[in-house]
Amino acid sequence: MGSVAFMDARVFDKAKLPSRHVTEGPARAPHRSYLYAMGLTTQQIHQPLVGVASCWNEAAPCNISLMRQAQAVKKGVAAANGTPREFCTITVTDGIAMGHQGMKASLVSRDVIADSVELTMRGHCYDALVGLAGCDKSLPGMMMAMVRLNVPSVFIYGGSILPGKFRGQEVTVQDLFEAVGKHSVGAMSDDDLDELEHVACPSAGACGAQFTANTMATVSEAIGLALPYSAGAPAPYEVRDQLCAVAGSQVMELIARNIRPRDIVTLKALENAATVVAASGGSTNAALHLPAIANECGIKFDLFDVAAIFKRTPYIADLKPGGRYVAKDMFEAGGIPILMKTLLDNGFLHGDCLTVTGRTMAENMASVKWNEHQDVVRPADKPITVTGGIVGLKGTLAPEGGIVKVAGMAADAQRFTGPALCFDCEEDCFAAVSERRYEEGCVFVIRYEGPKGGPGMREMLATTAALYGQGTGGKVALITDGRFSGATRGMCVGHVGPEAAVGGPIALVRDGDIITIDAIEGVLDLHVPEDELAERRKAWTPRPHAFGSGAIWRYAQTVGPAVNGAVTHPGQKGETHVYAET
Repeated sequence: MGSVAFMDARVFDKAKLPSRHVTEGPARAPHRSYLYAMGLTTQQIHQPLVGVASCWNEAAPCNISLMRQAQAVKKGVAAANGTPREFCTITVTDGIAMGHQGMKASLVSRDVIADSVELTMRGHCYDALVGLAGCDKSLPGMMMAMVRLNVPSVFIYGGSILPGKFRGQEVTVQDLFEAVGKHSVGAMSDDDLDELEHVACPSAGACGAQFTANTMATVSEAIGLALPYSAGAPAPYEVRDQLCAVAGSQVMELIARNIRPRDIVTLKALENAATVVAASGGSTNAALHLPAIANECGIKFDLFDVAAIFKRTPYIADLKPGGRYVAKDMFEAGGIPILMKTLLDNGFLHGDCLTVTGRTMAENMASVKWNEHQDVVRPADKPITVTGGIVGLKGTLAPEGGIVKVAGMAADAQRFTGPALCFDCEEDCFAAVSERRYEEGCVFVIRYEGPKGGPGMREMLATTAALYGQGTGGKVALITDGRFSGATRGMCVGHVGPEAAVGGPIALVRDGDIITIDAIEGVLDLHVPEDELAERRKAWTPRPHAFGSGAIWRYAQTVGPAVNGAVTHPGQKGETHVYAET
């Protein structure tokens, strides 16, 4: 009796949805029996099945509230006549992985997250996806899965942590990493360090400043995959449950209207995303993740395309690590929409991009009012600086580019020339910093930390933060074929390519070679004659890494260069069919 009557009452036609392969017809009686075993009704079985994917785990506060938020999503799906099916995927949390070999798992996890969400969706034939993510790589990983599968999708950020208080001053985990440097030179006592670590992270949520998690959360709204305001609300705020419920009901609207991620994530949307990264002084990691998302759509949008957007975008959000405020402050000042509104009004955003609301960016922004009673976000025509907080570099040391975060840096600090001090892994450099075995004015070179050579392209926050803690952060520079945390500040250049493992120029640098970094002109040069480099290249041999098996070994076999997002598969260019259409 039931299924036909229920289907007649629905606007959803199962004949066009993937879940028909699991729920419809006599041949699927065994499959339906599994669903009945979990307490589903006939009506629920014949409704659209919506995957509710979360990156929940107990590794760190970034992810701890995601399972609770997923329950609110499920209520929203059910209220709109969908059947939610919850599942979890992994997360590697950078704050825990930082400064040791565990960081080699971080970037690898981005692709594992995307792959595992894809496989769960494919294997069970879910019709749509609501994805919740908290820590750095889980955000792009979830968005990559959405555009890869191209089923109706809504992205939800789990929200940021609240700032801590240390003797009347607001603090973040960045202050703790820098405190390690202070402690190493006797500028902070054991007791003070102990007190700071107890108060720096007071709630659930991802790192509170404009580090990678909040940067990619900002991207999620700007690229159109997240509902307005949903990415700004801190994790402990009750409004998150309301936002999650609305996201659950909205994905059902997207199914009904057949609005899919690739309708939303266009070249213009990617340009909007890069614009908000630059305007907010966001993480350099966005220059790795936006090309990876673009790859899933078959759109060319590499490091240089991202850098071109950065160069023409004003820096307007006064956010840490370069500025004064954290994500909570921006949310209370008007959220990410206030940032996008002034960018749109001043011609820096494409207003005609479709979003998960079913409306365009301009339509979403139409009712957003400027808040004159805040100074977290400046008007785009009265910026902090006229060019973005992140700069792309290119030169004899980086033919495939590099990237540096200049938000909060004075113009005269954006040029640096000095002798190289070379290290073949981060640990060796960190030891030299900890023991003060360096001279002010040097350029640290950390190599063999790229996507293939690391493997895994580690972040270098422990080293850069220690330099600031020692008071020398503005007196030295650092370049690497690895990455930096969004919390890194100072003249620190990441993503240098080609990486050392494939014989890039960074592999040929020797101690004492003169290196110039010019973030104003966008140059990264090695002052060594070409014939000398040719001789060094003859003597160079590839350096083996320590992984002969397992996930990180497999990643090294397939990963491409940072300039294209360190992707591990051809993306849409190699696609012969789309999951949503099978």
